[in-house]
Amino acid sequence: MNYRHITFAAVFACTSLAAPAFAEPRAVIELFTSQGCSSCPAADKLLGELAQDPSLLTMSLAVDYWDYLGWKDTLAVHGHTVRQRAYADARGDREVYTPQVVINGVVHVLGSDKAAIEKAITQSRSTASPLKLPVTVTVADGKVTVNVPAAAENQGANQTADIWLCPITGKTPVAIGRGENSGKTLTYNNVVRRWVKLGEWTGKAASFTVPLADLPKDDTSLADIDRVSVIVQSGSAAKPGMMLGAATTTLH
Repeated sequence: MNYRHITFAAVFACTSLAAPAFAEPRAVIELFTSQGCSSCPAADKLLGELAQDPSLLTMSLAVDYWDYLGWKDTLAVHGHTVRQRAYADARGDREVYTPQVVINGVVHVLGSDKAAIEKAITQSRSTASPLKLPVTVTVADGKVTVNVPAAAENQGANQTADIWLCPITGKTPVAIGRGENSGKTLTYNNVVRRWVKLGEWTGKAASFTVPLADLPKDDTSLADIDRVSVIVQSGSAAKPGMMLGAATTTLH
């Protein structure tokens, strides 16, 4: 479905006023994790701590390739596995593991190593210029509105990027019944439920609206979605690159 300029007639009372977007982030942090990975709980906890920093846009991406160990990850999306492998292909290092953090689309480190994450944030910002595009996202009148501005003179008007919207569950506890984390109840923060491609950015200003009713899919409902995040990422889904812009906002 093409979400450019879609309208939605119903009005949701809880979102009659626009929810403000958070401050422009200094880093987008994607944690690839699994409920079947004994090394992941420390990284999941750390992501919850990092999520308290308003300058960081944090995302938990549950993968499914450890399901064969005896526990099917209840939050896993196969597309997250595909995305993690695409990052490895784009970097050319074939590094796919859990817990793995990818920062600003260009640097990866162990997801439980806070010092390495901070160092990677600094590294990504010193070797490139991520997140210079001031994206905005607001929620009002039963819909999400995303605005991506035109490229500045020093941003390169000829580059292209994918624009993604991610419905997110802010916090969800899961009781693990089998596998390496059997018997534990683990809390996952900023869980990405799906990826909605809004379109491509080619250096020109673009605006999109998505009905709130379109955010849930499969086994999720609108009540499961606490916020939405938007990223503008260079490259393609097959070879994702640097984050050019990002924004997030709550629904309620």
